[in-house]
Amino acid sequence: MAKKSTWVRQRNPKYSSRAVNRCFKCGKKRGYMRDFDLCRICFRELANEGMIPGIKKSSW
Repeated sequence: MAKKSTWVRQRNPKYSSRAVNRCFKCGKKRGYMRDFDLCRICFRELANEGMIPGIKKSSW
């Protein structure tokens, strides 16, 4: 998880080019999915639990 100071710094960057998208659940900045505002790991956890509407695990 990201440190709290990192989150605060990223919310109000000094310059707009320094803005970084972060997962709202855990704070990761890598593997971020803009459509869901989540990182790939949190997305997978929530999708498997059925918490994201319209997303279901595929099987064939």
